[in-house]
Amino acid sequence: MATRSSVLGVEQSLSGKAWQWRGGNMQLEGGIHSLTEDIATQLLLSRGVEPDDLDRHRQPSLRGFLPDPSQFNDMDRAAERIAEAVLTRETITIYGDYDVDGATSSALMIRLIRMLGHDARHYIPDRLLEGYGPSGEALLKIGKQGSSLIVTVDCGAMAHEALGMAHDAGIDVIVVDHHKCSPELPRTYALVNPNRLDENDLAAAHGHLAAVGVAFLLAVAVVRTLRERGYFADRKEPDLLSLLDLVALGTVADVAAIRGLNRAFVAQGLKVMAKRENTGMAALIDASRLKAAPKCSDCGFALGPRINAGGRVGEATLGVRLLTTEDPDEAREIAAQLSSLNEDRRAIEAAVQEEAEAQLDAQHNRSVICLSGKGWHPGVIGIVAGRIKEKSGKPSLVIALDSGTGQGKGSGRSIAGVDLGAAIIAAREAGLLVAGGGHAMAAGLTVEAGKLDAMAEWLDDRLASAVAKASASQTMLLDLAVAPGGLTPELVETLEAAGPYGVGWPGPRIAVGPVHLVKADIVGTDHLRLIAAGQDGRSLKAIAFRAADSAMGQSILHGAKGRRLWLAGRAKIDDWGARPAAELHLEDAAWAD
Repeated sequence: MATRSSVLGVEQSLSGKAWQWRGGNMQLEGGIHSLTEDIATQLLLSRGVEPDDLDRHRQPSLRGFLPDPSQFNDMDRAAERIAEAVLTRETITIYGDYDVDGATSSALMIRLIRMLGHDARHYIPDRLLEGYGPSGEALLKIGKQGSSLIVTVDCGAMAHEALGMAHDAGIDVIVVDHHKCSPELPRTYALVNPNRLDENDLAAAHGHLAAVGVAFLLAVAVVRTLRERGYFADRKEPDLLSLLDLVALGTVADVAAIRGLNRAFVAQGLKVMAKRENTGMAALIDASRLKAAPKCSDCGFALGPRINAGGRVGEATLGVRLLTTEDPDEAREIAAQLSSLNEDRRAIEAAVQEEAEAQLDAQHNRSVICLSGKGWHPGVIGIVAGRIKEKSGKPSLVIALDSGTGQGKGSGRSIAGVDLGAAIIAAREAGLLVAGGGHAMAAGLTVEAGKLDAMAEWLDDRLASAVAKASASQTMLLDLAVAPGGLTPELVETLEAAGPYGVGWPGPRIAVGPVHLVKADIVGTDHLRLIAAGQDGRSLKAIAFRAADSAMGQSILHGAKGRRLWLAGRAKIDDWGARPAAELHLEDAAWAD
């Protein structure tokens, strides 16, 4: 018997999930215009917005969400030190991570210092040769080259040994990070991180920020400090809002939760991105062949992967160089190089994924999937871990083993309700890892090959209960149900009004039907394409990416003839034709007969 919150009576879909309403019942019999209640309002309420706070969330702005940076531990100390370096023209180096969050954080700090009339160098470690985070050797080298101040962004929270070496050498290092911290903090001049365990509640509430968001708060604090010192008496204050395109890109690409301040960052950052005032960002958009102003999804699927490609399979500094250049020719050249590297990354990733998936059957009893292989490229293991996680529905680790060092570099992705980062930190503290850290949904590690099995067993035991609980409660949450005729461009536009969407602020999912299939086939390697017709005489197109071999895909391909279905997924605009039409990006289906 269906529960009161079930959608269309579906208690077990073709992918084994119960369908439930995210908010209230929003089943529209006559299409979008028959709904008297504002759909956007319902979407906001169902994502946790209080009724008296709706106005602030309808148009998320910095004015409505930006906290006082001074609330964060060490923020004022860090701002004072950077302001002093600007005033005295010290040599400053920004030490960033090699991913999108690191590149955008580095670019933001460099552009800020440039806007203040000074300049800063950058240092991005090589993923293969140096690995994640600051190394003591690199910090000492930067110091010897003349930098009296180093600012690490998107790394450093757990770099106790490296930062200790810099501290002992008299080099001031400011850490700007968002990754989980241990109770004992590394020795630094300042460590700004909302995820410090000693952080106050107001600051800790912003633990979902990406590093680029933390860097933006630091930029606000630096400008305020210089203002108080009279620095802008004879010069123009920098337009910090112009940096929000970097914040939006880094936030979305790092899969940070799009709620609260991050919604404001992304909503306003996309507007800045559309202005194309950042030469490198404009070149990146052009290289990505985006026809319209970038959307949130474009940051994650078009722009972000290109920046990431430099750090994964190419030259780690390309992303920072692109996002800080003022030369259009150089920008076009780097953007084209990143696009080429992104194609290389896809080929490498496909090969590693094929080998990793071949190991899955042997791990069907595990709560945490742990796959490893010699010769796997460390630059793609994070992406493959995400694919394995989606396929298995379990936290997944993919580890590239290096025969020369006897160690493995691993990357993990988790499922909602399972804190993988905390488990990896605990495994390191238990002596099972050489290094490791991360956050709830993603983690990285270094492990001795001989301890790989022990680590896998330890993680399996630690997380089994959490994984079982998370898996048992798997549901497909829907916001709206319409007949095929209700799937229109106007509906898509209405749904987008409650965006931007992402992790922590899920995009609206709708059910469409009942329908019968007019056509079902496979396009590409494993994408499922459908044309379906409803009782209202209207038809729709749907596509399910990488789903041909899934339980849902096989059921539709081989068992749907003559049967009626409900389809569930995201409403999107298909603009390939003469005029835009709505289509469904299919995520699940259920029998309607």
